[in-house]
Amino acid sequence: MNRRDFQAIANTRLAEAQLLLEAGFYDGAYYLAGYTVECALKACIARKTLTHDFPPSPQESRNIYTHRLPDLVKSADLLDSLADRIGVCLIFREHWKVALQWSEESRYARWSLADAEALISAVADPQHGVLRWLREHW
Repeated sequence: MNRRDFQAIANTRLAEAQLLLEAGFYDGAYYLAGYTVECALKACIARKTLTHDFPPSPQESRNIYTHRLPDLVKSADLLDSLADRIGVCLIFREHWKVALQWSEESRYARWSLADAEALISAVADPQHGVLRWLREHW
């Protein structure tokens, strides 16, 4: 998988989440909206690599083969950018809080319409959404 693959998957997962939401499948909509953020972060990480670089340390490899959004932000070297965006945009700050509630374990939970709408909005907001921020870095 490469950067473009992760970009395409992120865009596809968001479209799928929106379709599932419209069809009343809130659990799947919620899970795929969060997975959108994970894939977008992995696109950001892939952007940093060079074809002939030596593989990262074992610890760094563990940190990029994860579903934990905070670990992926760190591995993508986006901590400063995230802090800056949170500091200047209250809407983004709230969107990021919503996104951080997602985890890989979300697939085993039941989610309401409100939960799914909140996460999809946090990810997809065209002005202040998490995906818009990540697209600046992928």
